[in-house]
Amino acid sequence: MDISSYVLLSQETALRRRMDVAANNLANMNTVGFKREQPVFREYVEKTESAVKPANKTAFVLDYGAVHDFSQGGFQPTGNALDVMIEGQGYLSVEAPDGSTAYTRAGQLKMLPSGELATSSGNRVLGEGGKPIVIPPEAANQIQIGKDGTINGPGGPFGRLTVTQFDEAGVDPRGDGLFTGTGGRELPSGETHLMSGGLEGSNVNAIQETTDMVEILRAYQTSQNLSQSMNDMRKSAIDKLSRIG
Repeated sequence: MDISSYVLLSQETALRRRMDVAANNLANMNTVGFKREQPVFREYVEKTESAVKPANKTAFVLDYGAVHDFSQGGFQPTGNALDVMIEGQGYLSVEAPDGSTAYTRAGQLKMLPSGELATSSGNRVLGEGGKPIVIPPEAANQIQIGKDGTINGPGGPFGRLTVTQFDEAGVDPRGDGLFTGTGGRELPSGETHLMSGGLEGSNVNAIQETTDMVEILRAYQTSQNLSQSMNDMRKSAIDKLSRIG
């Protein structure tokens, strides 16, 4: 395989990666708090030896993974007092299935039979000090969540939802709407801004993702056509050389 085939292969691998990311974004357009992903590629330029100076440069495509678009999703009112949306950056702290602390933007909360506040998938929500928030059964239908995250009931506050802010480069998805993060800062009540009675929608734009998928498909077809043309050219060259011999 000559160098041109390797270059085309690197491009087609990158296009496949772009298609996978766009398809995943589109599949999660209705997922609460989902942040669309965007692949990151970098051109790798390699100098190849040549008898003619200056040496030729060959450019490959390197896949550097994907980054999240952390722009705010739209507010979707639900009328449920336990549903919250974080305004601005930050994450709610929850207890992951393995016992570690994870983070989420999905504020669709519920009460467990034990009275503990949890996400819709059953992960316990962690309040100030990393402790679970417990609500008495008799106050289950009378609580309100304030803008600063304080959970108020008829007998007073039962705890506060805390928001942890990160440098987004240090946040990685771990599945099921959960993230891991390092170096986070727990926001005080004065810097915490929550909206109750609704959820944050996905920030995926279906039209944009569909358009991207069409462009990716066309680019892949162009690459395939170019590869076929190069293959035909090689066959023609080999045929002519065989006749000379």
